[in-house]
Amino acid sequence: MRITRVLSTALLMLGLAVTPAVADTSPSPSASEDGGAPTQAGTSFRTATEIEQGQTATANASTGDYLYWSFPADAGLRPTVKATVKLPDTHAAETWQIDVYDGLRRRQACQYGAQTRTAAANAGTVELACVLRTARGWSEPWANDPLPGTYYIRLSVVDVPTSDLGLPVGAQVRVDSEDIGGSAAVDGALAEPLVPGVAVKSQDDEEGSSASAVLSSIEPEDGWASGWWSDRWVWTAIGGALAALAGVGGYTLTRGPGRPSRVPPGA
Repeated sequence: MRITRVLSTALLMLGLAVTPAVADTSPSPSASEDGGAPTQAGTSFRTATEIEQGQTATANASTGDYLYWSFPADAGLRPTVKATVKLPDTHAAETWQIDVYDGLRRRQACQYGAQTRTAAANAGTVELACVLRTARGWSEPWANDPLPGTYYIRLSVVDVPTSDLGLPVGAQVRVDSEDIGGSAAVDGALAEPLVPGVAVKSQDDEEGSSASAVLSSIEPEDGWASGWWSDRWVWTAIGGALAALAGVGGYTLTRGPGRPSRVPPGA
């Protein structure tokens, strides 16, 4: 019995001594994760750099280049895109513009914000902003409503002298969203968000293929919304309960005292 206890104690001490060594040799999850924002931009829709909302992406380019980024936006969110262009020390007057496209590559209009702005000669920076409409869970085919999925940002110069083409510039882009909630909810939802490659992935799933065909890996932090739940259901339930109470109260007030007292019980 004593020998067994001694062996058990020895094995336990050996395990405690080995465990830290094993833990030290294993890679740290935080060390393998890169939480930095992107430092480059794409040159087309297909090569757009993916960014998450809340990140400030940067890129170095030349005057005249088209810069592309992409970000996810779910139903009920109203994205705000902001861009800052750092101009060279010496330059002529230039006009810069940001355009935002949805997952179908339809250009989305800005509710408000300086989408196009002209920088005076030798100005240091130019700032642009575009507040989009709230993304809807479903829309008619003929409508141009913003839908949940991938959105594309294009930053470009639209009016520049030939002498300034090719001068180095720096760009900063950031996307933030406001959750509008049930006031923007609609009766319907897309089967899948408008993300590049989702149609090919759905076809592969039906055929039982294990090959991955997703071209975009970005999505909201909490995942894509199911499309049926919103806080409008809460207000609907509260309204129904208040209507029921009002009906009961109205019936109580209008039914009267019941059987008149002057009528005999046997009548």
